[in-house]
Amino acid sequence: MRITTKFALAAASALALAGCNDTAPESVQVVGSSTVFPFAKAVAENAARANPGMASPLIESTGSGGGIKLFCGGVGSEHPDVVNTSRRMKTSEFETCAANGVTDVVEIQVGLDGIAFASAQGGLMMNLTPDIVYRALAANPYGQEQTSETWADVDASLPAEPILVYGPPSGSGTRDALQELVLEAACKQNAEMKALKESDEDAYDKTCTEIRSDQKYVAQGEQDNLIVQKISSNPKAIGVFGYSYLEENADKVQGLPMNGSEPTYENISSFAYPGARPLFMYVKKAHLDAIPGLREYVAEWAKSWDKDGPLAKIGLVASPDDVRAANLAKTTEFTVLTADELK
Repeated sequence: MRITTKFALAAASALALAGCNDTAPESVQVVGSSTVFPFAKAVAENAARANPGMASPLIESTGSGGGIKLFCGGVGSEHPDVVNTSRRMKTSEFETCAANGVTDVVEIQVGLDGIAFASAQGGLMMNLTPDIVYRALAANPYGQEQTSETWADVDASLPAEPILVYGPPSGSGTRDALQELVLEAACKQNAEMKALKESDEDAYDKTCTEIRSDQKYVAQGEQDNLIVQKISSNPKAIGVFGYSYLEENADKVQGLPMNGSEPTYENISSFAYPGARPLFMYVKKAHLDAIPGLREYVAEWAKSWDKDGPLAKIGLVASPDDVRAANLAKTTEFTVLTADELK
């Protein structure tokens, strides 16, 4: 059990254990994105092996939004030390952190991933576009009633098969990225939607990002492997999940091209595949010297995220060289994130 002794903030914002309890926290506590989960788990195992006596960090898949909520709950041993996310922290979340005393947050980009669209091996094969996906999944595409029942209803060149998409739930970073990088990317190209954004931004956000709720899109919780299982057993279903799960299950599922670009390592690293996105880790600076193993855990990430590193072998796409260099510095300097950087 992690100790429940209250933490005290020193003048330099370092955290010190208070009280007389000699028992140290057993392990680093990490929450967050299901997409980042397999990478974080691998890093945790390698860090424990590389540092004798260090307990393996506890990694929990809560979704990006849920993880940030836990992370921002406060400073102290009862709160997570790290949150992994498949999207950047929002300004509102950063403000919640600050309001709860989590004032020194370090943001580290750990790599890239892509929102992959896939079907079972031998199942549906379509060349998708953001517009096709938006018109198939939006609650009110371009402000109109959603009437599409089959893919052919969306585009006559597509199969006349019922629309059935398994994907991430609300609160998931993958769901946020789907809405922002695919649905809104299509919607904002429409002249009427551009005008709507100028006149009523809330209506624009709802029109461009709200997903239909009639079971054509089925949320599957924070377990991407469950989506893989669903589409593997149904050749007429489509799944949406992180690229790493596509690569890991290449014997069961096939990626669907988007704008003619296949979901591959190269196309994600170059952002040629729509839906490519950065992955992040947020660390409480105040916990660095109070939680044994936290510095070592962060350092292990930096040893693992290169193009030929162990995480690339399980699907992580390395960030561009200059981005990796900048984030490598953060793993030793622990530069604190500011509100202005999130704007």
